[in-house]
Amino acid sequence: MRAKTQVHVEYELFKAILDSEVIAEVVEEVRELVVPQGDAIAERRFNDGIKSGAKYIENLMVRRLHRLPDDHVDYESKE
Repeated sequence: MRAKTQVHVEYELFKAILDSEVIAEVVEEVRELVVPQGDAIAERRFNDGIKSGAKYIENLMVRRLHRLPDDHVDYESKE
């Protein structure tokens, strides 16, 4: 599908980030940087941060659903 708006591109980018297998590699690289081995507190903070970041991206996607092209598979009308 051809990009019809900037919001459409943003939505597709956010979706690709969450669906990407490459993101798992990036997450592991970040984990190695910020979580010392055996540090349970840093591990918990990291896991909570990953969940929070993913939720933030999901929220950005949801806020764009009604602005997607009408024929987009994920389009939802605004209530």
